[in-house]
Amino acid sequence: MDNSIVRIDLDNENILHRSLKFEQEFELALSDLLEKNRFELQGNDTISGPYIMKIALKSDRLVFSIFKEDGQLIKDIFLALKPFRSLIKDYYLICESYFNAIEEMTSSQIEAIDIGRRGLHNEAAQLLTERLEKHVEMDKQTARRFFTLLCALQVRG
Repeated sequence: MDNSIVRIDLDNENILHRSLKFEQEFELALSDLLEKNRFELQGNDTISGPYIMKIALKSDRLVFSIFKEDGQLIKDIFLALKPFRSLIKDYYLICESYFNAIEEMTSSQIEAIDIGRRGLHNEAAQLLTERLEKHVEMDKQTARRFFTLLCALQVRG
């Protein structure tokens, strides 16, 4: 059994334009996520992977549509964005500080900002894991990469 995601398709219709720096963050998170992830559906009707995922925005929720490799829909998982709003906003602010620091500050100042960024990232990944635990089990790195995707998508809400 390969309980992992092998492809992610994005519904770009409601995705706002991303800056080049955030586009790079997004591409890296997506690449890392597809390279290595643990994503195991939970429940009595669980179908093992590998999985294909489509991420779309509907109202104020992200919809993760999970498919078998043959294209058959397994299930839709809905994630309310409201609990993540302040974390996403804070993550953007700290990333902007980090991007600016790389150009202007000393290595110790950059490291201090990066420690804060990692802490916020861990907090958001934990919240994501808790919000999805009835539907899916994933490891910490997978949750961190999903949060980066949430941020980099710059979804409307």
